Amino acid sequence: MDPEKTGIGHHEALNDDDVVGEKKITHEEAEHLRALSPEEKLIEKKLKKKIDALIMPTVVVVYLMNYIDRNNYAAARLQGLVEDLNLEGNQYQTGLSILFVGYVLMQVPSNAVMNYVGRPSIYIGFFTAAWGLVSLLTSQTTDFGSIVACRFILGIVEAPFFAGVLFYLSKWYTKSELNLRMSIFYSASLMSGAFGPLIAAGILSGMDGARGLGAWQWLYIIEGAITILIGLIVMVVLPDFPDTWKSLSPEEKHVANRRLALDAAEADVDEPGGMSQLRGIKLAFLDPKTWVLAIAYHGITGAAGFQNFFPTLAKETFNYDSNVINLLLAAPPYVFIIFWSLGHSLLSDRVGNRFWFFLYPVPIVLVGCFIFMFAHNNGARYFSLFLMMFIFAMNGTTYAWIANAIPRPPAKRAAALAFINSFGNAASIWTPFTYFTWSSPYFHPAMGIIIGLTAIAGICGIILRFLLERDNKRLARLENESVELSEADLKKLQKTADMEGIDIATARQLQKGYRFMI
Repeated sequence: MDPEKTGIGHHEALNDDDVVGEKKITHEEAEHLRALSPEEKLIEKKLKKKIDALIMPTVVVVYLMNYIDRNNYAAARLQGLVEDLNLEGNQYQTGLSILFVGYVLMQVPSNAVMNYVGRPSIYIGFFTAAWGLVSLLTSQTTDFGSIVACRFILGIVEAPFFAGVLFYLSKWYTKSELNLRMSIFYSASLMSGAFGPLIAAGILSGMDGARGLGAWQWLYIIEGAITILIGLIVMVVLPDFPDTWKSLSPEEKHVANRRLALDAAEADVDEPGGMSQLRGIKLAFLDPKTWVLAIAYHGITGAAGFQNFFPTLAKETFNYDSNVINLLLAAPPYVFIIFWSLGHSLLSDRVGNRFWFFLYPVPIVLVGCFIFMFAHNNGARYFSLFLMMFIFAMNGTTYAWIANAIPRPPAKRAAALAFINSFGNAASIWTPFTYFTWSSPYFHPAMGIIIGLTAIAGICGIILRFLLERDNKRLARLENESVELSEADLKKLQKTADMEGIDIATARQLQKGYRFMI
């Protein structure tokens, strides 16, 4: 690219009063390039209300059913599934972990396809209905082989949803808004932990034996049928992207795109052509932040694996004979962490910090594990379950940090979100086998592994902070007037210039002052 054609030389930079082509930019005009105008901010308020009113409730409801359908396996364990299918030894754990084999394999290709297709409403809605159907059919399994097959297929059809929605939300919200929204989204999984056992308890007490079916079979039938209906609704009501949402005015569509461009200091667009998806995957794998976040998320997900045994942990703590009571006892810790996580994320967004909100739950989780391992008092052990729940407070911050640390281009962000999610969930393949029957009721091996994985996640958070501080120093250096712009820098500026209808020199003003959130 010829510097003379761009309107800026390799050693030039724009001050607040400089010349863009033949036009002199005033201080006020330069500030407008870096922020929405007062009129645009009014439009933005209306826009965010529309987005929050439709998109957030939709994805929360779908994720609620996603986790209920996935985790009803743990509730079914107390409702006769093990006995009816004649599961022995580690066969229950194999059925638990096999889901994540299919889940992990499909993550990266699925997000790349969704970004390329450009119709998340159809894509997400179809796979929601698909996993609802698989869940419903799981009620008809009769032995170990059939339950493993259903669980594996369930992982494949669930894979497009989670990472897909994280990428989807990053196309609608800025980095300062993402932590709260992603935590609201993630709260659906916690709600499933609270309400799933309650639903299971109701089915266990009221439908066991109805029409010749066991309680665990009715659990799969009812929840699967509801999920199929929700998936069909999603295809109709969920908007794809700002440019294609008919309910938005032209002004709202412009502001929706402009505020994301300002947020990332460059346009939220891919290079043309299908190969951009492959290039996005390559860019994601070459970024060290992707690997640090992936390892951190592996630690968090592995540590949070106790949720797959939570009804069992509650049963082992109090040893009640009634499975209904044991299921009910699993709900309060989830209810607590729902409200805590939302407050945690709201405060993180308001103070503009990710690192400390990522780090403080680590010692709390460690204390919870030690209490569960060594305390003999039932009250203390039940309290330890509340402390261990703090691992979930790290999740919303992690998701927001991913979108903040790897913001553009969309193909790279989609690949990074998918890879990090798949690498993280790979922990769910092996951690179920650490809950040995002989280690009950204190589960020392499993608790020790939770401690180690949580510590690894904390260390990764510290490393990520140093990486982002390094990148922020680089951004500060590029603002220096004497810094030479590379071809890659000029290409990024050109994309932003094309979207804004300005020249490349003016587009450089958008990058002034941008920093990664730490």
